[in-house]
Amino acid sequence: LTGPTGPTGSTGLTGSTGPTGSTGPTGSTGSIVTTNSMFANNTSGGPVSVILGGTNIPLSNNQSLGNFTVNASNDVFTIPVTGRYHLTYQVNTTTALLAGTRLLLNASTPIPGSIFSPALSTSNYSNNLITNLNAGNTISLQLFGILSVVNLVGGGSTGASLTIIRID
Repeated sequence: LTGPTGPTGSTGLTGSTGPTGSTGPTGSTGSIVTTNSMFANNTSGGPVSVILGGTNIPLSNNQSLGNFTVNASNDVFTIPVTGRYHLTYQVNTTTALLAGTRLLLNASTPIPGSIFSPALSTSNYSNNLITNLNAGNTISLQLFGILSVVNLVGGGSTGASLTIIRID
């Protein structure tokens, strides 16, 4: 005859770690999103006739466009692939102004976070931001808010530049 089961005993000591398993297969190479990036600047300088509603700045020098395209005026850049992008720009003028700078999306919408409207006259403008963009969107760097001829720094120095890098 079998009697009732007794109480469970205490847990024993943990055994030693077993040998390391073999290395698994190498995974596939991930995509490199930063191949969708561009840079262009204006080192020629010279006048830009600015209207109150905004005037695109031509960026015809040192273009490294990656998969981007640019129009014949070198002032409208087309996004090649939908994603998150880091955008950086600078504008340097020969005299201090109360002009504003911004990035314009699709020739009509200022990109939030890109607008720089100084309270005091300045000759150096810069800004950077991260935003989502769609394939086919266009980006332009603009001066706006004054009715004047603005002279960009030139002679090989950067009068204006735009960098766009896909980060995701």
